[in-house]
Amino acid sequence: MATEVKLPELGESVTEGTVTRWLKQVGDEVAVDEPLLEVSTDKVDTEIPSPVAGTLLEITANEDDTVEVGAVLAKIGSSDESTDGGDSGGGDSGRVEQEEQPEQQDEPEQQQDEQQPDEQQPAAEQQPDEQQPDEQQPAAETALDEEKAERDQAHEQAEEADTPADKAPREEVADAVAGAAQSSGEQTVVRLPELGESVTEGTVTRWLKQVGDQVSADEPLLEVSTDKVDTEIPSPAAGTLLEIKVNEDETVEVGAELAVIGSGDAAAPGDDSGQAPPSQEAEAEQAEEKPAEPAPAAEAEPEPAEATEPEQPARPAAEAAERSSQAAPAGGRDATAYVTPLVRKMATQHGVDLAGIVGTGVGGRIRKQDVLDAAQQQGTDTTPARSAAAEAAAAAPAQPAPAATSTPGAPVPSPLRGKTEPMSRLRKVIAQRMVESLRVSAQLTTVVEVDVTSISRLRDSVKADFAAREGVKLSFMPFFAKAAIDALKAHPSLNAAIDTEKGEVTYFDVENLAIAVDTERGLLTPVIKEAGDLSIAGLARKIADVAERTRTNKITPDELGGGTFTLTNTGSRGALFDTPIINQPQVAILGTGAVVKRPVVIDDPNLGETIAVRQMVYLALTYDHRLVDGADAARFLTEVKVRLEAGQFEV
Repeated sequence: MATEVKLPELGESVTEGTVTRWLKQVGDEVAVDEPLLEVSTDKVDTEIPSPVAGTLLEITANEDDTVEVGAVLAKIGSSDESTDGGDSGGGDSGRVEQEEQPEQQDEPEQQQDEQQPDEQQPAAEQQPDEQQPDEQQPAAETALDEEKAERDQAHEQAEEADTPADKAPREEVADAVAGAAQSSGEQTVVRLPELGESVTEGTVTRWLKQVGDQVSADEPLLEVSTDKVDTEIPSPAAGTLLEIKVNEDETVEVGAELAVIGSGDAAAPGDDSGQAPPSQEAEAEQAEEKPAEPAPAAEAEPEPAEATEPEQPARPAAEAAERSSQAAPAGGRDATAYVTPLVRKMATQHGVDLAGIVGTGVGGRIRKQDVLDAAQQQGTDTTPARSAAAEAAAAAPAQPAPAATSTPGAPVPSPLRGKTEPMSRLRKVIAQRMVESLRVSAQLTTVVEVDVTSISRLRDSVKADFAAREGVKLSFMPFFAKAAIDALKAHPSLNAAIDTEKGEVTYFDVENLAIAVDTERGLLTPVIKEAGDLSIAGLARKIADVAERTRTNKITPDELGGGTFTLTNTGSRGALFDTPIINQPQVAILGTGAVVKRPVVIDDPNLGETIAVRQMVYLALTYDHRLVDGADAARFLTEVKVRLEAGQFEV
């Protein structure tokens, strides 16, 4: 019996999701927990795994469809059920597969025959219903007839392939089909899809295709940024990109027209046969040029190392362009067909060829770390040349070694100097919320100094065993979190929310701790729910987990909301303390500074007052004075200070 794959609950605030891409197609074998499809919500993109092993029998939700939680996405069963369904009533599912993956029709002759008019189409009965005019209804109304028509078509193609003079007729058919498609004026409008129930607009960050480019169905056309996630908009149909209606950095509402695609997909096979020899000639020219380049290197050794470096990133880019241009007409989906905008941008910055990277993510997805590893491997090829040149230059003076060691310490100028560029959508949202937070609440910050020498000694004594047992490093952060959470239970006014419209204050009976995480896109605050019930080990695991998944854009929507108190580690980059801004609608946020060694006066029971080197840290609490008075904030911080300086924690 077939098993239904339903859209699971992705968070208590998420009621629906949009199918962005199917990773498997009808007829594919799938294993348990193997990713089936990708779903996008208003906050995050995620993959839906297969609940059972078997064959994908039917896809009930097409790409770009928005479905509610619990809706049936697909059906999985045994291969016998797939065969029976195909013989008896699988025609509809087969047509769905053809609709969703026209690029699987690899043969140019088949694409031409499907788009050919009736008088030029001997196997017109094989054309899908939605691509055929009303007067050209298919002769095969059942699945058996369709299969017979496919076999007949395959035999005809095999006979044509054996005919030596088949090239000219194919070109004529391709030209005729292209002319018919252009004259028919068939066009597909690309619109901004719904990216979540709370997302009403998006900003076009980059066009991946330009006017005149050939695109296949489901091939990424452009990148769009919202306030929570960056995503790619795929092409709804195969053809030629005729018009771009929204330029880069423009913000449009959901449903707005982005581009127009014409029915020029038949021209791609025709052009492919004509463009193949030039691409082979270009490869031959590059092959001839490559051995000619090292010759000047023998004449002048220091200069070619610098001269050849800029050319090396260009060659992978050119080879990638050739491979993508050759792979596009074939209609196949290679490993680099779908990568996140962040990965694409990093690959461009580092000159990395995505076509040559084997992804280590789920389903072979190329991750950020894969690009960094590939860039590092490319850097090892050029680093010896640079170091050799540096050594040769440094060999002339006898003893300038100390001066040379001070050079790497100078900061490298940023490429942003002298540039004016638009703000990202996430940065705009952060700016808006920070200004709004200062506008709606009366914020001020109080600071205390804490001696964490006892905690430092505790960490040093158990951190090796802790890392082996828990799988994460033991930092100061879990201790700060534990002390703050326990203090919140005694001071509920800092674990509350104000409703100004109703004139009410809600004191929470649970501590949902938000952790500020610095990502390449901007600052995000994932939430650890019910953190008050966790131990030091549990907090350490949770903090490491949510931070990693936030940086890799794998955090779920439910984990980005619902916080009641925020903890931010402003000392992670060496800052002594900061005055953090409250994360609305919360009423307090605690900032932890850098832990540094300083000489301080202590009261020793044997020596009395003496000076000793201690591990010191500043804790800065920003609170909403509408609800929290200065005395309340001081009492809270004092309790946190006493708990940390005592160092009595179970690790």
